[in-house]
Amino acid sequence: MIGTGYVGLVSGVCFADIGNQVICVDKDKNKIDKLSSGISPIYEPGLNELIKKNYLAKRLSFTTNIDKAINSSDIIFICVGTPTKKGSIKVDLSFVYKCAKDILKYSKRKKIVVTKSTVPLGTGEELEKIFSRKKKLLTVISNPEFLREGEAIRDFRYPDRIVIGSNEKKAINKMKKLYTPITNKGSKFFTTSRRGAELIKYASNAFLATKITYINELANLCEKTGVNIEDISLGIGSDSRIGGRFLRAGPAYGGSCFPKDTKGLISAADKYKINLSVIKSVIKSNQERVNLLTQRIHKILGQNIKNKKISFLGVTFKPNTDDMRDSTSLKMIPYLSKKGAKINYYDPSGEKNEFKKIKNCNYRNNIKSNCNGADLIVLLTEWDEFKSIDFKKIVKNNKFKVYDLRNLYSAKEMKKNKIKYYSVGRPNLN
Repeated sequence: MIGTGYVGLVSGVCFADIGNQVICVDKDKNKIDKLSSGISPIYEPGLNELIKKNYLAKRLSFTTNIDKAINSSDIIFICVGTPTKKGSIKVDLSFVYKCAKDILKYSKRKKIVVTKSTVPLGTGEELEKIFSRKKKLLTVISNPEFLREGEAIRDFRYPDRIVIGSNEKKAINKMKKLYTPITNKGSKFFTTSRRGAELIKYASNAFLATKITYINELANLCEKTGVNIEDISLGIGSDSRIGGRFLRAGPAYGGSCFPKDTKGLISAADKYKINLSVIKSVIKSNQERVNLLTQRIHKILGQNIKNKKISFLGVTFKPNTDDMRDSTSLKMIPYLSKKGAKINYYDPSGEKNEFKKIKNCNYRNNIKSNCNGADLIVLLTEWDEFKSIDFKKIVKNNKFKVYDLRNLYSAKEMKKNKIKYYSVGRPNLN
């Protein structure tokens, strides 16, 4: 596994756990040293335990020696980052191509090269061009990942489908054998062309991003009309053609995939002069979502929020991960700080470097110290420990308000307890 980021590390550890000999290689020596000591660089439930278990069983090893890793392997997974280029919607494939050049340089026998990283259409062909000098040794296939942060180990073990993009029968059979312990449990093994697999990944994430954006826009309408967005979600999600997942109103989508992959899909379409107007609208709406929710804080506290004490519960883009990429908090907290608000935040995954240099922004290590004395509590991430808080007991301020961006609490119960409560897409009972 070349790259020990989220995809490479979780996949590598899980492949080892089903009986394979796995080498995880990364140029970051500090990261490799930590992994060899059983310390995961990412927050993912259950991952530390699996690392230790398989490392001790000698099925899993970590190294910075890419030459040794490549020549000791039959299948090489490229799991490096494919970020969006700065100031662009194009995908930066420089890390992928660097991997390809290393594979070309060090390969001495037949190998299957698998793109696990999310890559645009046609990347497989570009890799084959790089491998042209050793084309008889290196077979390129696509095997996109569909792991959800916070649920990654379960998703690896019980995926909805395993997608393999290749026309090479021998390579497909080897991948089928690799995934047999998983497909034996009922997961679908699906083969298509290499380009087909590359597009499936982008199309899947763009569709899910569209569902989130759609329900968020409907939530805006519900707030104006006194309709409960949860009734709408249930009413349309009960239709088997639509499905109820990803129909929960809340903040803008974030993380490592949806923001990047929607842009990547647009970039790919532009290359072929195809206008994906729906996805373009999704990107625009999601960007506007953060501004809309931030402005609502002004409606709750007033235009002048200078010296107001605002406490955030959760700052990651979703629970059970330490991933801050494109989290709503990254825009909301700096904005409120510039307006003079005093910010406290608590997140179960720990303090965040992104906020260390922000004025009047402090990390607290528990819910009580975070919320004590707050004028407004913003519930941003739905970690389990936030789902049954006795706000009256922990907030020593009779005039505090709660802004629940995840609709975790009952508006009726909040009113009964005489707490000023605001949520997303639901009637305001204050």
